[in-house]
Amino acid sequence: MKALLDLQISRELAGNQGLSEPDYDVLTSLSDAPERQIRLSEMADRMLWSKSRLSHHVTRMQQRGLVSRKECDSDGRGAFIVLTDEGMATLEAAAPGHVAAVRAHFIDLLTEEQIRVLGDVTETVLEHLRAQDQGRPAGAGSSPRPGCAAGSS
Repeated sequence: MKALLDLQISRELAGNQGLSEPDYDVLTSLSDAPERQIRLSEMADRMLWSKSRLSHHVTRMQQRGLVSRKECDSDGRGAFIVLTDEGMATLEAAAPGHVAAVRAHFIDLLTEEQIRVLGDVTETVLEHLRAQDQGRPAGAGSSPRPGCAAGSS
């Protein structure tokens, strides 16, 4: 179910707006962030991606004008990913169709009781996975360096 649902929603997102799911994830995270920017290392942690993988992906998004990079003034090793106006406009155009696809292929198919049970199951699984993750060492750059907190200039 997860694979087929992801495939259908990804097809619609790509067909309607030319975005991949990771593109959409990056854009939505940035749109919610202070000053529409997040450290690359923090975004990689959120997406459960390596910094290298995300950096390559962000480069492709930069080439399309969706995001830019901004170096951290107090830390030459750090960089922020910044949502551009074009990226925001692309997200605003994509969001209604993406939400409609999630509803049509998932939410609207379920009864209120099924949604409640799904919520309960989800919480149980997430609690278990978070507990498993507690022993995992934090990745390099998983927390902002002094002076480079998200939202600082």
